[in-house]
Amino acid sequence: MNEFFNVLSDETRLRCLILICENKELCVCEIEYALKLSQPKVSRHLSILKLNGLIRKRRCGKWILYSIHPNLVVFQKNIIKFITTEAHTKSLFQRDSKRLKIMDNRPKIEKFDV
Repeated sequence: MNEFFNVLSDETRLRCLILICENKELCVCEIEYALKLSQPKVSRHLSILKLNGLIRKRRCGKWILYSIHPNLVVFQKNIIKFITTEAHTKSLFQRDSKRLKIMDNRPKIEKFDV
């Protein structure tokens, strides 16, 4: 359980996770654009989230898409849901969401139910 909270304690990972929660599935380029961070930095944080079982990835053509892992325990799901809800009241997370919504040339990828 400590590792779960350690992973969530990093602001960049938290921002990535919130965006993925809100959008169900995102590629690195979308997260990179929304957070205004470099691809290597975003990928490193996504890797940590994945290694700790919070997200999963799938390949769709040339894209790697990230989504919340469906096998999270109820406790983890509840914490992530609470964090995502609270994030809507914070300007940093609001800006991330707004930037993503105005992104031109977002990948047109067939989504699956997450």
